[in-house]
Amino acid sequence: MTTTATTPAPATADGTPVLTATGVTMRFGGLTAVRDVDLTVSAQEIVGLIGPNGAGKTTFFNCLTGLYIPTEGTVTYRDAVLPPKPHLVTKAGVARTFQNIRLFANMTVLENVLVGRHTRTHEGLFSALLRTPRFHRAEAASTRRAMELLDFTGLAAKADHLARNLPYGEQRKLEIARALASDPGLLLLDEPTAGMNPQETRATEALVRAIRAQGTAVLVIEHDMRFIFNLCDRVAVLVQGEKLVEGTSDVVQADERVVAAYLGTPFEGAPGQEELAEVEAAEAGAGTGAGTSTGTGTGTGTSAAPGTATDPGARTEEDR
Repeated sequence: MTTTATTPAPATADGTPVLTATGVTMRFGGLTAVRDVDLTVSAQEIVGLIGPNGAGKTTFFNCLTGLYIPTEGTVTYRDAVLPPKPHLVTKAGVARTFQNIRLFANMTVLENVLVGRHTRTHEGLFSALLRTPRFHRAEAASTRRAMELLDFTGLAAKADHLARNLPYGEQRKLEIARALASDPGLLLLDEPTAGMNPQETRATEALVRAIRAQGTAVLVIEHDMRFIFNLCDRVAVLVQGEKLVEGTSDVVQADERVVAAYLGTPFEGAPGQEELAEVEAAEAGAGTGAGTSTGTGTGTGTSAAPGTATDPGARTEEDR
């Protein structure tokens, strides 16, 4: 695969697995979308998950985060089996963003991030209704943390703006800030640079590195190969629901099976060589036929030039 990529920054992962997926299989009736996939993500590691469209990447994410209950296999976070409910997975320490932006469009930027804090606040309905001092302290702490995250993602100046009024790239950043509001140990990003221009993509790459530097491991799905190979410590490739290969960027790029999965089986010989030979043969045959003699009704042979009215069905050069 001829994708230009720089060498990723040295991994700061300590080797301790935060996420372990073992034998994950997901079937929908007779369709097997994910088959027997194993994957680990270590603390402070960035792992990429790539594959052609329909390879099962998002389905695998859904199995990790409780949106789907795997037909077979287990998913553990810090050695504890994750519960099959998304809000409990988030509470355990795993957060995610989605391929399609899912913001609260009519809420402010700050309010969207505060929504992400709900798993880290412990005030009940009684405290909220009475607006107790304890509730006010918790609310102030959540607001401070939300503003820290907006500053971290470069959105602090737009805290009071409605989410729907943000440019596309900033809406993506807001989704990441909201996911980080739950203080996760593992962040799952589903195509975070989809629809971005190159400048926005490079900014997202820097943001993911900064997230790792703060101690959060990252598992990312992306179709931008340069983004993946520049960023990730390891890359796993899914094809038709199965893990094809896993390794460093160099290992994955050099694997012929990965190239074939994305581009198909290479041609033997020059592309189009056989088709070109067929066209040349057809043209040669047409030229020979144009110079042959045709018989008239009187038996005398006359040479019929191309385009004459001798044959009502004859075609001119322009027609050909």
